[in-house]
Amino acid sequence: MKKILALVLALFMVFALAACGEAASDPTDAPESEAPASEAPASEAPASEAPASEAPEGDGTFTTIVEGKLTMSTNAQFPPYEMTTDDGGFEGIDVEIATAIAEKLGLELDILDMDFDSALLAVQQGKSDIVMAGVTVNEDRQLVMDFTDSYATGVQVIIVKEGSDVTIDNMGEGLIGTQRGTTGNIYCTDDYGEEHVMAYDDGFTAVQALMNGQVDCVVIDNAPAQEFVKNNAGLTILDTEYANEDYAIGLNKGNTALLDAINTALNELISDGTVQTIIDKYIPAE
Repeated sequence: MKKILALVLALFMVFALAACGEAASDPTDAPESEAPASEAPASEAPASEAPASEAPEGDGTFTTIVEGKLTMSTNAQFPPYEMTTDDGGFEGIDVEIATAIAEKLGLELDILDMDFDSALLAVQQGKSDIVMAGVTVNEDRQLVMDFTDSYATGVQVIIVKEGSDVTIDNMGEGLIGTQRGTTGNIYCTDDYGEEHVMAYDDGFTAVQALMNGQVDCVVIDNAPAQEFVKNNAGLTILDTEYANEDYAIGLNKGNTALLDAINTALNELISDGTVQTIIDKYIPAE
């Protein structure tokens, strides 16, 4: 009887140990069954990248060559559009319009003064954001830079000495003074040939050449012409206009975002009367 009980007890212990072994093996299986859950973050990675891939192009953002600034190249000897002040600053129609545009864009205006040709090249070479210097739009310039809408009308006129026999019909028989790189220089060269045209770095120097008898007349925009005649006795402007054209702001070609932003600001300033008020400040209505 004791042997039978011992045998039964032994069998019971065997079954009990087997049951414990199965229970112990369960935890080792659990991680395998939960493995997919631990990989879930990896499977969600593409979702986290979606915003970057969906960023819209042409969203209205723009960049300038110096963060926080709108850099303008100009020739500050073109009154009343750009001039230097006694304290070394700048003033004029273009300066005030550019300042107003910069403010609308949340930028600070920075002005680089240089000769006219260099001012045009600066924007083409990415050394300035815009060029404003009584710049007119023509086909050659449109090949190398972009332009905003026009903000003012320019008129090319002819300055002569009082009592001069020079007229628009015979001006090509003598020497014509112009500012290098301007449309006045281009038009006169096309009309009369290089041998009849003298190009100077700025309008002031061209007018001095006229005063000194080195040229017979000067072709330049009407606004600065009025200033030069007022400040230099013995000069007058012929009644016949030489050419009519529009002023616009030049930008590096292809900088569409900045062009659109400036155009928006400029047109707002035209619509609310700011641009005309600035022009009237320097060129009073006759």
